Amino acid sequence: MFRVRSSFGRPFIRFLHSSTARKERALFNPSNVERVEDEVDVCIVGAGPAGLSAAIRLKQLEKEKGKDVRVVVLEKGPEVGSHILSGAVIEPRALNELLPEWKSMSGHPLTQPATSSKMRFLTAKSSFPMPHPPQMSNDGNYILSLSQFVSWLNGIAEEMGVEVYPGFAGANIVYGEKGEVRGVTTNEVGLDRENRMKENFEPGMSFIAKVTLLAEGAHGSLSKSVIDKFDLRRNSDPQTYGMGIKEVWRVDESQYRPGEVIHTMGWPLDWKTYGGGWIYHMADGLVSLGLVVGLDYANPYLSPYREFQRMKHHPYVAKLLTGGERLAYGGRTLNEGGLQSIPKVHFPGGALIGCSAGFVNVPKIKGTHNAMKSGILAAEAAFGIVEGEQASDSGADMTAYEDNLKTSWVWEELKEVRNLRPSFNTSLGLWGGLAYSGVDSLVLKGRVPWTFRNKVSDAAHTKRASECKPIAYPPPQPPLSTDILTSLMLTATDHAEDQPVHLKLPPGSKAHREHVKKNMGEYAGLLGHACPAAVYEYVEASESDEASWDGKKLVINSQNCIHCKLCDIKVPTQDITWTVPEGGGGPKYRVTPSLIIMRI
Repeated sequence: MFRVRSSFGRPFIRFLHSSTARKERALFNPSNVERVEDEVDVCIVGAGPAGLSAAIRLKQLEKEKGKDVRVVVLEKGPEVGSHILSGAVIEPRALNELLPEWKSMSGHPLTQPATSSKMRFLTAKSSFPMPHPPQMSNDGNYILSLSQFVSWLNGIAEEMGVEVYPGFAGANIVYGEKGEVRGVTTNEVGLDRENRMKENFEPGMSFIAKVTLLAEGAHGSLSKSVIDKFDLRRNSDPQTYGMGIKEVWRVDESQYRPGEVIHTMGWPLDWKTYGGGWIYHMADGLVSLGLVVGLDYANPYLSPYREFQRMKHHPYVAKLLTGGERLAYGGRTLNEGGLQSIPKVHFPGGALIGCSAGFVNVPKIKGTHNAMKSGILAAEAAFGIVEGEQASDSGADMTAYEDNLKTSWVWEELKEVRNLRPSFNTSLGLWGGLAYSGVDSLVLKGRVPWTFRNKVSDAAHTKRASECKPIAYPPPQPPLSTDILTSLMLTATDHAEDQPVHLKLPPGSKAHREHVKKNMGEYAGLLGHACPAAVYEYVEASESDEASWDGKKLVINSQNCIHCKLCDIKVPTQDITWTVPEGGGGPKYRVTPSLIIMRI
């Protein structure tokens, strides 16, 4: 048997298959591997709203222009939608452009219109109504499972001839002789933890494309590498992020108000920490609720997971949940940087679309419509390249995509609200942000000559533990609140039992020791508090352990990882890199009207 490692809580139990002794296995050498290559016109990495919108638009243009286009979409999840986390309120503006007849199409999941929108300010025991900014209006919007939405889009894409391959994780960029992007390589399958080849070893495939579109979501590993290689942030601010923790409950009928949308500010977060909660009454008696915490928070003792567990005990929220049943749990980072943090979105051979670039409208608390529009615009530019056979030895030039993006309603929308989120990053914290945002959103509407900057990364905002007060969180009180591992069971997270750790520190015991020394000695083991899946633990170690410091060592429970990428973003030492595990590994989020399969 195999148990998910943890020094606390109860373990998961899985069964292992017998295998060849490690010492008989050959060490994997990527330079000696022959890979199958498949040539395509457009390769899209990520089957989310942006990637699938791009794929559908390409096939629409194929039909309109009479030019065959081979489109491949790679998705690291075992099913399309299984790694999509959101009980979302979606604005259908981009959907109306992409599929004007969607309301008459069978199986569409936009069945619950938003009927009302409210904001409330929470104190420890009370709640008060707040003015509702115009950007947060939900007239004409829908509450749905975003996972279910992308599954529906996927069906449309496949019917149109798009090749969608779930369980294929885009692991590496294929570069040409002049440094241009020529495509991507999927991950190897069948390596053990020591990087040796097991009996089921299969090398990854290379998809060679005229245009490569990266639609991985926030802080994707390929997007990160391309942004660094081509210095795409040269003229933009660092991206900033929020950590979203969410659950789906089936609530008592007396508490269910279909279509109601509520957003909260204030408690349980202090006035120096940006964030807020949401409560969305979805279809079929389901309620999505959660808490987003800005990852520019200062106190290393803060736990987004435990803040959310506290929030559920607030009288306003507890009344809703009492007598209900928790069905699903998950966590994911989201972009918060806004317009000033969008990098250059094209590079030789391809482009960044959706949250790989960062088009979330934070004040509106929506990004799906912008992600879809970016996919549509990128598809139109890519089709022009394929149709005109414009790809050169130095890679396809997707400049037209960025030009069209900057004249679209996406850019206009983000420009108007560009100063609202960063207005909370002053010494006045929450109060200063509320005051400025109120004036800007109601009166100025972004028509000002200044732009507030995101000057440093979220990791750099973290203060040393000696400057902060430890946070005394109350113990879990089931059924409203539980420990992390109990919640983690609801994600159906699964990774191959014996594979290389996909959360990478620099090699060698010295690097591990330096990580522990800095993060435990100065930052109170931040990841042990911050990770919403109990992946990181700083545990007792023997003096002879070369990777330990002051009797502590780092244990990475990579089996627990729900792919939120908080670690890569927030660790103060910036020495952990999130990479894709074997394709198909990770959480399996799902919510459908009649069945809960942990995919929200």
